[in-house]
Amino acid sequence: MPIITTLDNLLAKRKMSLTELSERVDITIANLSILKSGKAKAIRFSTLEAICKELDCKPGDILDYSSNDTFKEK
Repeated sequence: MPIITTLDNLLAKRKMSLTELSERVDITIANLSILKSGKAKAIRFSTLEAICKELDCKPGDILDYSSNDTFKEK
């Protein structure tokens, strides 16, 4: 999938753990882990909004797009 998540980088910059973010935005660690690993197929705007609010960022700080044609989904 050409959508890349950079949540792990943002968490590192904010010196926040996935567990702490999970507690603050009331989303399970499992769901955040799926998002962080790039395996998520979708994200609700309300979830994205909660993460952005807590991390004081914009959606583009968490999600990126790569037009790499050599990428093959497993």
